[in-house]
Amino acid sequence: MNSAARLLVVDDDERILEITRVALEEEGYRVDTAQNAEEAMERIQQRMPDLLVLDVMLPGKDGFELCRDIRRSSDVPIILLTAKTDTIDVVVGLESGADDYVTKPFEMRELLARMRSLLRRVRHRTEGEPKVMRVGSLEIRPEEGVALKQGEPLSLTRTEFRLLCTMAAKPSRVFTREVLLEEVWGYDYFGDARLVDVHIRRLRSKIEDDPARPHLLQTVRGMGYKVAEG
Repeated sequence: MNSAARLLVVDDDERILEITRVALEEEGYRVDTAQNAEEAMERIQQRMPDLLVLDVMLPGKDGFELCRDIRRSSDVPIILLTAKTDTIDVVVGLESGADDYVTKPFEMRELLARMRSLLRRVRHRTEGEPKVMRVGSLEIRPEEGVALKQGEPLSLTRTEFRLLCTMAAKPSRVFTREVLLEEVWGYDYFGDARLVDVHIRRLRSKIEDDPARPHLLQTVRGMGYKVAEG
Protein backbone atom coordinates (compact mmCIF):
# COMPACT_ATOMS: atom_id res chain seq x y z
CA MET A 1 0.00 0.00 0.00
CA ASN A 2 2.66 2.53 0.96
CA SER A 3 4.78 1.97 -2.16
CA ALA A 4 2.64 4.39 -4.15
CA ALA A 5 2.37 7.06 -1.47
CA ARG A 6 4.26 10.30 -2.06
CA LEU A 7 5.30 12.34 0.98
CA LEU A 8 6.52 15.89 1.44
CA VAL A 9 8.76 16.42 4.48
CA VAL A 10 9.42 20.04 5.51
CA ASP A 11 12.17 20.78 8.05
CA ASP A 12 14.89 23.43 8.13
CA ASP A 13 17.35 21.06 9.86
CA GLU A 14 19.23 19.37 7.01
CA ARG A 15 20.39 16.49 9.21
CA ILE A 16 16.89 15.62 10.41
CA LEU A 17 15.52 16.09 6.89
CA GLU A 18 18.05 13.69 5.40
CA ILE A 19 17.66 11.06 8.14
CA THR A 20 13.88 11.20 7.80
CA ARG A 21 13.98 11.04 4.01
CA VAL A 22 16.26 8.00 3.98
CA ALA A 23 14.19 6.18 6.62
CA LEU A 24 10.93 6.81 4.77
CA GLU A 25 12.37 5.79 1.41
CA GLU A 26 13.58 2.55 2.99
CA GLU A 27 9.93 1.91 3.91
CA GLY A 28 8.99 2.27 0.24
CA TYR A 29 7.64 5.83 0.22
CA ARG A 30 8.49 8.38 -2.45
CA VAL A 31 9.78 11.46 -0.63
CA ASP A 32 10.08 15.12 -1.62
CA THR A 33 11.70 17.59 0.80
CA ALA A 34 11.70 21.31 1.53
CA GLN A 35 13.46 23.50 4.09
CA ASN A 36 11.05 26.43 4.35
CA ALA A 37 7.47 27.44 3.59
CA GLU A 38 8.25 28.89 0.16
CA GLU A 39 9.95 25.69 -1.01
CA ALA A 40 7.11 23.63 0.43
CA MET A 41 4.46 25.57 -1.51
CA GLU A 42 6.51 25.20 -4.69
CA ARG A 43 6.66 21.42 -4.20
CA ILE A 44 2.91 21.29 -3.52
CA GLN A 45 2.12 23.31 -6.64
CA GLN A 46 4.35 21.05 -8.71
CA ARG A 47 2.92 17.83 -7.28
CA MET A 48 0.43 17.39 -4.45
CA PRO A 49 1.72 14.81 -1.92
CA ASP A 50 -0.42 12.10 -0.37
CA LEU A 51 0.71 13.23 3.07
CA LEU A 52 2.72 16.14 4.51
CA VAL A 53 5.15 15.95 7.46
CA LEU A 54 5.68 19.53 8.58
CA ASP A 55 8.06 20.96 11.19
CA VAL A 56 6.59 23.80 13.22
CA MET A 57 9.81 25.79 13.65
CA LEU A 58 10.64 27.04 10.16
CA PRO A 59 12.53 30.21 9.18
CA GLY A 60 10.22 33.01 8.08
CA LYS A 61 6.69 31.67 7.86
CA ASP A 62 6.32 28.99 10.56
CA GLY A 63 4.61 25.62 10.28
CA PHE A 64 1.35 26.84 11.83
CA GLU A 65 0.98 29.57 9.21
CA LEU A 66 1.99 27.24 6.39
CA CYS A 67 -0.55 24.69 7.59
CA ARG A 68 -3.30 27.32 7.48
CA ASP A 69 -2.23 28.35 3.96
CA ILE A 70 -2.41 24.75 2.75
CA ARG A 71 -5.81 24.22 4.34
CA ARG A 72 -7.30 27.04 2.28
CA SER A 73 -7.11 24.84 -0.81
CA SER A 74 -6.32 21.26 0.23
CA ASP A 75 -7.35 18.55 2.67
CA VAL A 76 -4.06 16.65 2.33
CA PRO A 77 -3.26 14.84 5.61
CA ILE A 78 -0.77 16.83 7.70
CA ILE A 79 1.39 15.66 10.61
CA LEU A 80 3.17 18.41 12.54
CA LEU A 81 6.63 17.88 14.02
CA THR A 82 7.05 19.98 17.13
CA ALA A 83 9.65 20.30 19.88
CA LYS A 84 7.00 21.92 22.03
CA THR A 85 4.90 19.82 24.38
CA ASP A 86 2.93 22.69 25.91
CA THR A 87 -0.81 22.18 25.53
CA ILE A 88 -1.32 25.62 24.00
CA ASP A 89 1.22 24.97 21.25
CA VAL A 90 -0.26 21.56 20.48
CA VAL A 91 -3.76 23.02 20.29
CA VAL A 92 -2.59 25.88 18.05
CA GLY A 93 -1.09 23.33 15.68
CA LEU A 94 -4.27 21.27 15.54
CA GLU A 95 -6.43 24.39 15.21
CA SER A 96 -4.26 25.36 12.23
CA GLY A 97 -5.64 22.32 10.46
CA ALA A 98 -3.14 19.54 11.21
CA ASP A 99 -4.51 16.02 11.51
CA ASP A 100 -1.95 14.89 14.06
CA TYR A 101 1.39 15.80 15.64
CA VAL A 102 4.60 14.10 16.78
CA THR A 103 6.90 15.62 19.38
CA LYS A 104 10.64 15.92 18.69
CA PRO A 105 12.85 14.06 19.24
CA PHE A 106 10.61 11.36 17.80
CA GLU A 107 10.90 7.64 17.28
CA MET A 108 10.71 6.81 13.58
CA ARG A 109 8.38 3.91 14.31
CA GLU A 110 5.89 6.30 15.93
CA LEU A 111 5.96 8.65 12.95
CA LEU A 112 5.53 5.68 10.59
CA ALA A 113 2.60 4.33 12.62
CA ARG A 114 0.80 7.65 12.53
CA MET A 115 1.49 8.12 8.84
CA ARG A 116 0.18 4.66 7.99
CA SER A 117 -2.95 5.29 10.02
CA LEU A 118 -3.66 8.55 8.19
CA LEU A 119 -3.00 7.02 4.78
CA ARG A 120 -5.28 4.07 5.58
CA ARG A 121 -8.08 6.45 6.52
CA VAL A 122 -7.70 8.39 3.28
CA ARG A 123 -8.21 5.19 1.28
CA HIS A 124 -10.66 3.45 3.57
CA ARG A 125 -14.41 3.45 3.00
CA THR A 126 -16.37 2.50 6.07
CA GLU A 127 -18.43 -0.63 5.52
CA GLY A 128 -22.05 -0.46 6.57
CA GLU A 129 -22.39 3.32 6.23
CA PRO A 130 -25.53 4.34 4.33
CA LYS A 131 -25.04 6.11 1.00
CA VAL A 132 -26.63 9.27 2.41
CA MET A 133 -26.94 10.35 6.04
CA ARG A 134 -28.93 13.32 7.32
CA VAL A 135 -28.36 15.19 10.56
CA GLY A 136 -30.50 18.28 10.94
CA SER A 137 -29.68 20.54 7.99
CA LEU A 138 -26.69 18.38 7.04
CA GLU A 139 -26.57 15.86 4.20
CA ILE A 140 -23.56 13.54 4.32
CA ARG A 141 -22.50 11.35 1.40
CA PRO A 142 -19.72 9.05 2.62
CA GLU A 143 -19.00 7.42 -0.74
CA GLU A 144 -18.56 10.81 -2.40
CA GLY A 145 -16.64 12.40 0.46
CA VAL A 146 -19.13 15.26 0.53
CA ALA A 147 -21.06 16.97 3.32
CA LEU A 148 -23.60 19.71 2.63
CA LYS A 149 -25.32 22.19 4.90
CA GLN A 150 -28.61 23.45 3.53
CA GLY A 151 -27.43 22.30 0.12
CA GLU A 152 -24.07 24.08 0.25
CA PRO A 153 -20.87 21.99 0.38
CA LEU A 154 -18.80 22.23 3.55
CA SER A 155 -15.03 22.61 3.47
CA LEU A 156 -13.98 19.76 5.76
CA THR A 157 -10.59 18.13 6.10
CA ARG A 158 -10.48 14.38 5.63
CA THR A 159 -10.19 13.87 9.37
CA GLU A 160 -13.16 16.14 10.08
CA PHE A 161 -15.22 14.33 7.44
CA ARG A 162 -14.24 10.94 8.83
CA LEU A 163 -15.14 12.09 12.35
CA LEU A 164 -18.54 13.33 11.17
CA CYS A 165 -19.30 10.13 9.23
CA THR A 166 -18.29 7.88 12.12
CA MET A 167 -20.61 9.63 14.56
CA ALA A 168 -23.47 10.31 12.15
CA ALA A 169 -23.67 6.62 11.22
CA LYS A 170 -24.76 5.91 14.81
CA PRO A 171 -26.87 8.85 15.95
CA SER A 172 -27.43 9.23 19.69
CA ARG A 173 -24.61 6.80 20.47
CA VAL A 174 -22.17 8.38 22.92
CA PHE A 175 -18.60 8.09 21.65
CA THR A 176 -15.85 8.34 24.23
CA ARG A 177 -12.60 10.02 23.23
CA GLU A 178 -10.85 6.64 23.38
CA VAL A 179 -13.35 5.08 20.97
CA LEU A 180 -13.04 8.01 18.55
CA LEU A 181 -9.24 7.77 18.66
CA GLU A 182 -9.53 4.10 17.72
CA GLU A 183 -12.25 4.44 15.07
CA VAL A 184 -11.19 7.72 13.45
CA TRP A 185 -7.44 7.94 14.03
CA GLY A 186 -6.75 4.22 14.42
CA TYR A 187 -4.83 4.68 17.68
CA ASP A 188 -5.39 2.14 20.42
CA TYR A 189 -2.49 2.94 22.71
CA PHE A 190 -0.62 6.18 21.97
CA GLY A 191 -3.33 8.60 20.92
CA ASP A 192 -3.85 12.01 22.46
CA ALA A 193 -7.37 12.99 23.61
CA ARG A 194 -6.60 16.58 22.57
CA LEU A 195 -6.81 15.40 18.97
CA VAL A 196 -10.47 14.59 19.52
CA ASP A 197 -11.41 17.75 21.40
CA VAL A 198 -9.77 20.12 18.91
CA HIS A 199 -11.25 18.37 15.88
CA ILE A 200 -14.69 18.37 17.50
CA ARG A 201 -14.32 22.11 18.04
CA ARG A 202 -13.22 22.67 14.44
CA LEU A 203 -16.05 20.53 13.12
CA ARG A 204 -18.61 22.44 15.20
CA SER A 205 -17.34 25.73 13.79
CA LYS A 206 -18.29 24.47 10.33
CA ILE A 207 -21.54 22.59 10.88
CA GLU A 208 -23.29 24.39 13.74
CA ASP A 209 -25.37 27.56 13.39
CA ASP A 210 -24.01 28.60 16.79
CA PRO A 211 -20.84 26.66 17.70
CA ALA A 212 -21.01 28.02 21.26
CA ARG A 213 -24.38 26.29 21.65
CA PRO A 214 -24.00 23.12 19.59
CA HIS A 215 -27.14 21.30 18.58
CA LEU A 216 -25.92 18.74 16.04
CA LEU A 217 -22.71 17.63 17.73
CA GLN A 218 -23.37 17.43 21.44
CA THR A 219 -21.16 16.96 24.49
CA VAL A 220 -22.26 14.34 27.00
CA ARG A 221 -20.62 15.48 30.19
CA GLY A 222 -18.22 12.97 31.69
CA MET A 223 -18.65 10.59 28.77
CA GLY A 224 -17.86 12.03 25.34
CA TYR A 225 -19.73 13.23 22.25
CA LYS A 226 -22.76 12.26 20.20
CA VAL A 227 -24.60 13.37 17.06
CA ALA A 228 -28.23 14.36 17.59
CA GLU A 229 -30.87 12.19 15.94
CA GLY A 230 -32.89 13.60 13.07
